[in-house]
Amino acid sequence: MSPRSFALLLAMTSGIGGRTVARVVARNALLARSPEEFLALSPQVWQEDYRMSAKAATALTLRISDAPKEIEALERRLNERAVSWVTAADAHYPQALEAFDPDPPGVLFLHGNHRLLDRKTFCVLSSRNASPGQLEVIGSRAEEGVLAGDILVTGHDRPEYQRSAIVPLRWGAPRVLCLDRGLFTVLGDDLKNEAFRAARLWRYEFDPLTDLAMSPFRPDSDFAGVNNKVRDRLVAGLSRRLEVVHLSPGGNMERLMGLALKIGRPVQIAADIPDAQLWVERGAGLMPDMT
Repeated sequence: MSPRSFALLLAMTSGIGGRTVARVVARNALLARSPEEFLALSPQVWQEDYRMSAKAATALTLRISDAPKEIEALERRLNERAVSWVTAADAHYPQALEAFDPDPPGVLFLHGNHRLLDRKTFCVLSSRNASPGQLEVIGSRAEEGVLAGDILVTGHDRPEYQRSAIVPLRWGAPRVLCLDRGLFTVLGDDLKNEAFRAARLWRYEFDPLTDLAMSPFRPDSDFAGVNNKVRDRLVAGLSRRLEVVHLSPGGNMERLMGLALKIGRPVQIAADIPDAQLWVERGAGLMPDMT
């Protein structure tokens, strides 16, 4: 098994996050230990020498017999459909995400224009249940950024994300779509479907020459309970500027704002979000009045 296939195997094992993947691959390189030699070790050694959790060690033990063939088949399918992947052990793993997230996804599956990740990216974030007026602001902020030449990073399956995701389509501009389920589940087995119905009014098929779709989940996986939080972290982590229109106190968006401000990433907030002044004191800026 190649080191790259081994990293993919690790990243697709339940309980093994990005930091663990990078740590295992780095230690194997230091010890000149092959993937096969690592997999022959006991779960106790994985936990003691590689600081792997008991849950992750158990999950990996259960996968060992079938994993090599499974990974080989997956790599072949991905290559046939022009899907690439990057693990947290790779030098070209997105630096913006790694700097932002304390435990970034172990693997990212990508289809489309990778160069967008090197551009000036931004996102327009909102907690659930945004009002009609807040949805208008989301669209306006997304449009302003797109017309300035910035690259929108967004999701696909909530009204708040969809409102921003259609803006680049109207202007023929590129965007980065972060999915909360597998690439094939959203874009279809041939990866040609637009990600949601409203987007198909502007463009019937997904355009990999323009856009980039990415997912930290197995390519065929459906939505699971915590996927939305992982997706939100991916959107925020890949964005070099965050704009927050609507905020529910104590929710995931608050945590993302805190992570961004902690590393000095620009954050703009709507003046009417809860505790706006406290966020300004922590370093956030106020977005202009859009009314």
